Amino acid sequence: MSKPPPKDDARNRITAVILDEDSIGRTGPDIEHERAIAIYDLIEQNLFAPEGADGGPYTLHIAITGSRLMFDIRRENGEPVVAHLLSLTPFRRIVKDYFMICDSYYEAIRTATPDRIEAIDMGRRGIHDEGSRTLMERLNGKVRVDFETARRLFTLISVLHWKG
Repeated sequence: MSKPPPKDDARNRITAVILDEDSIGRTGPDIEHERAIAIYDLIEQNLFAPEGADGGPYTLHIAITGSRLMFDIRRENGEPVVAHLLSLTPFRRIVKDYFMICDSYYEAIRTATPDRIEAIDMGRRGIHDEGSRTLMERLNGKVRVDFETARRLFTLISVLHWKG
């Protein structure tokens, strides 16, 4: 169970996300665009409070090491706060399902009835929410995030898996 949020969460936020090019690499322009949007959305509004830290704001460095996602959390001046390794295994099925339903959704937009599109979109949001809850569980006791921040982080994790 999470502690209630402190009265002043203005400092408990991510102000920059840096992707490790050595482990994540560069991709095509479409994927780079999606990554940039996911990062922008995350930075625009988030609650991110590493346990035991006395407040940020923070810079989140993301790398992939083996089958793990590394969150290297630093202060804005580059001072290390903490690094967490999260197994990507719990996300693989969810991300795969998410991409499958997104493909169905984009196909439905071209040919299906509004009711069918809405049903597929509800399923898409449900899978996205499942990924967000899984991320919150994986971060529990490490980093306090709200549900909307978990959704934005899950979007970024999904985009890191996208091959185009």
